[in-house]
Amino acid sequence: MLKCERFLSTPVGGFSFENCSRNATLERELQQVGYKPAKARKTGTTITGIIFKDGVILGSDTRATDDMVVADKNCIKIHHIAPNIYCCGAGCAADAEVTTQMMASNIQLHSLSTGRKPRVATVTRMLKQMLFRYQGHISASVIVGGVDCTGPHLYAVYPHGSTDKLPYVAMGSGAAAAMAVLEDRFKPNMEEEAAKQLVREAILAGIFCDLGSGSNVDLLIITKTKTEFLRAFDCPNKKGTKEGQYRYKKGTTAVLKETSIPLAMELVEEVVQRMDTE
Repeated sequence: MLKCERFLSTPVGGFSFENCSRNATLERELQQVGYKPAKARKTGTTITGIIFKDGVILGSDTRATDDMVVADKNCIKIHHIAPNIYCCGAGCAADAEVTTQMMASNIQLHSLSTGRKPRVATVTRMLKQMLFRYQGHISASVIVGGVDCTGPHLYAVYPHGSTDKLPYVAMGSGAAAAMAVLEDRFKPNMEEEAAKQLVREAILAGIFCDLGSGSNVDLLIITKTKTEFLRAFDCPNKKGTKEGQYRYKKGTTAVLKETSIPLAMELVEEVVQRMDTE
């Protein structure tokens, strides 16, 4: 009777960590019988964002990987949330795609209900609450950037729900190389052309220094008056043309030894069936 009262009683407020202790117990018991817990898969991406004089510029590479295999050479990692707000996703491509689609739907409903244009802080708040609810099981690291009535904003949102508001940021497996470029060359109130070249150089650093990043550079420029998506802004890894011929004449490589082994086979039964094609 006491057990029934426990489950039928009104739950107390706050976050419950009962499932955390349950999962730890299950993991410990399963390891004793030989089962190994699932490990997080390393994913590759380089995404960056900076605030310049008139707005925000987001950048990303276009390589999607599955472990050591390049699954897609020209994917889009810059996702639409609102006309004045976009985000770059790193981590699991499916998690980042679905998460940003949910944020785009929720922010559109919020904008319709309030009758006002969405703010970047509102999108970040919704996103961090959703990611914290799943305690890192949604593998999505996101850079949210946009321009609203309060000016340009840039946020980094991590898989467990923590956030940073920064003038420039880099995330993904190539973030170390990209951040080195940003820290060396970033200046407040940069002009648009200089900011575009800085983001381009940061993404190129991730492409050339990280095996999980590659292919092309995509840029997105957001200001109060325009939102411009520059697809394939730079293509550093263009496929070259084959110049040599790799056809050799018969007999170029000598045959050192030749062996013939006959196979003794006996036909036991043969059945012929006619297929009905009418």
